[in-house]
Order: sequence, then C-alpha cells, then structure tokens
Amino acid sequence: MKFEFLAALLVCSGSLALPAQSFTCGNAKAGVTQLKSNSVYSDKAAGFDLKTTPEVASSYCSSEKPFYFSVNVPEGNYRVTVELGSNAASVTTVRAESRRLMLEKIATAAGKSAKRSFDVNVRYVRINSAPANLVHLKSHEDESLDWDTKLTLEFNGEHPGFRSITIAPIDEPTIYLAGDSTVVDQRTEPWTAWGQILPRFFRTGIVISNQAESGETMRSFENEKRFEKIFSTIKKGDYLFFQFAHNDQKPENGVPLDLYRKLLATYIDKARAAGATPVLVTSTMRRAFDDNGKIKDTFAGYPQAMQEIAKEKRVTLIDLNAMSKTMWESMGVEGSIKAFVHYPANTFPNQTAAIADNTHFNAYGAYELARCMVLEIQESDLALKKWLVPDAGHFDPAHPDAQPTFSLPFTPIPAREGDVTKARQI
Repeated sequence: MKFEFLAALLVCSGSLALPAQSFTCGNAKAGVTQLKSNSVYSDKAAGFDLKTTPEVASSYCSSEKPFYFSVNVPEGNYRVTVELGSNAASVTTVRAESRRLMLEKIATAAGKSAKRSFDVNVRYVRINSAPANLVHLKSHEDESLDWDTKLTLEFNGEHPGFRSITIAPIDEPTIYLAGDSTVVDQRTEPWTAWGQILPRFFRTGIVISNQAESGETMRSFENEKRFEKIFSTIKKGDYLFFQFAHNDQKPENGVPLDLYRKLLATYIDKARAAGATPVLVTSTMRRAFDDNGKIKDTFAGYPQAMQEIAKEKRVTLIDLNAMSKTMWESMGVEGSIKAFVHYPANTFPNQTAAIADNTHFNAYGAYELARCMVLEIQESDLALKKWLVPDAGHFDPAHPDAQPTFSLPFTPIPAREGDVTKARQI
C-alpha cells in the first residue's frame, strides 16, 4: 500500500484541532469549497473519486450511476452531514469507507432536499503515529478504503445526488469490532458482513470502528498488531466487541480451546483496564443442514467456551450463533441460499464460475444478522442502546424480513481478476 502522509496530517496532534470542512455543489460562501465537474480527488484536494464523476449543476451533484467523494483527513471520528437531493426525484443510499452502510434509501422529491447526519471512523495503518509501527496488513488490504488516509463516501441508488457535505471532527464513544470475515467491511460485491451493516442502525453520538479482517483468529489478530491498533486509541466509555471462532476451531493454524479461553480473558481484562466495555459475540452458524432441515454445529465447542468465559467474567454476551441457527432454519434449506453468496457464473464482473459459499453472506443475509445484533443490544443492559435509531424496530429471527422485499444498491467497486471465483477466507 502506498501511504503519502501529508505534512499537515503528520504534525496534527489530533483531528479535533482541525475545523469542519464544507463542500457545496452551488455557489460557495466563505469557508466552503465549491465542487465543479473537474473536482477530482488527489492528495492535495478533495473531490470525486474512483473514476466516477456526477453531473455538477448550479445547486446539486447527481448521477444516474453511483459515484464517490473523498477528502484527506487525520485519523479519528467525524460527523458527516449531507444535504441529499437534486433536480430529479431520487432515492439515495450512502456508504462510507469500505461499503459501511450509513444511510439507507433516503427519498427526495424533484427539487427538494433532505439533511441527514452520521458518524464515521477513519483509521490509519500506523500505530500511535509511529511510522515504523504498523498493522500487518494482508495483500488484499492494499486496496481497502478502510486503511488509507482519506474519508470516502459512496452515493448510490436511484438518481443519487447531494447539494452539500460537511465533515467535522468529533469526540464520542466508539464501538470497536474485532473478528473475522463474517464481521469485516467486505470490499466488493456480493460479499457483505454484518459489521458493515451495523452503522445504519446507530444515530449520531456513537461511532463504529470495524477492525475485523478475513482469516483472523484470536492469535493472528494479536500477532498482526490488530489488537495493538485498537488499544492505541480505545478509551474510557468505548466498547470492544469480539467475534472469533470460525478460524480458531480449524485444526490447521487454529487456536486450541485453552488458549482461546485465555486470549478472550486477557483482552476482556485489557478492555476493562482501559475503561471500555467488552462484549462477546458468538459466531454465526454456517449454512450446514442435516437431513431433518436443522443446522449442524460445526464449531467444536468454541461458542460454548465463549459463553463460559462470558459467565465467568460477567461480560455481556450476544448469542449470534443461536440467533443465526434460528434464522437459517426458519428460512429453510432452499430459502437460506438467498442469504448467502450463491450466484451462477457471470453474475458479477470477473466471475467465470458459479459461487456456492455457505459461510459468507450477501447484503440480505448480513442485514438480517445486523438486525439480530440490534435485537440483542435492545434487550441488554448496555448503555449504547440509547444510540439506536428510532426506526430500528423489533426483530424476530424466527420471522426474518422477506427476501423478495429486500434490496440495497450494489457497490460498483470491481473485484480483482479471479477474486470472485475464489472462496473467501473466513
């Protein structure tokens, strides 16, 4: 990965030292940057990114296709306020960084606008601003929007558009997510994980930093300095969610149960010592049915070990393992296929073979799992539930949303040649 750390970002003692940045598609007032058709992102200037350029009119930026806007910012948390809308009726979905769902299907009539705000985390690969102390990224993370020095926004949907964007640094509680590819911000379609859907269900006042990564165990997360990265910024009032087991329970390169328990206990204690609240999340069930239409347990006792540690350490437990079992069984053998990455050949660019992945989810499956997470938070004694959005509603895993009524616009970031046909690491 190429990191060109701007001098201003290197010497900045913290993002809160910087003023808000504002951008408009109309005539700019003092202190506001006017966007034009040639406003292309670079290391020196904010602008439209990833080879996408919307129509820039006198009072709006819009397109018939998805488009991106990026701006360099220091590592930290930000309040993003967007005024959505254009000259045409539109339904705009906004994602941040690597496909984190922030705003879902905001409708605006032609000529009208709607103002919305959300909070987003930006992180660098450096730890404690030390140039030589870095998270050990995997090769595929070189292209991840989660690890660069910019904040990227995706505008997608039916004639997506906006009139203005304001980005302001904030200091607020953070929910850190540590886990594997069923949690991670998946970079490309059709893969989606519950961690990148979860921000949609939280209002401003708390931010989610999803630091999960594919292929991780508790031990590799430690060895690659991913825990070190989290603990370099975690503070009193924050939360640390753990979901590990998919890879830990594998005979090859896994983590023995005794060490798994020890690592969980160690990082629970570290979170508490930092003034943060640890939360344990049991791993999502694979789509593995027996002859009676029931989901088989493929985790060799690891979710049970997590439950035991939660009880011993008096930690809040979110039993996503049990809820996902209920949900997949309610969908049935055939219906559950629609929640996982099952697609015929040539459904996506660079996909030359059919995909039948019974571990990873598409947007629908990830969305339903995020709703399971919200349900458990609602029913817990965690203080963070006060930040759930008013329309979070009540969810029943035994009666999930109907798949035919669900849709999210596809993110157009293409997979690299061959990536789509390979089984994704857990």
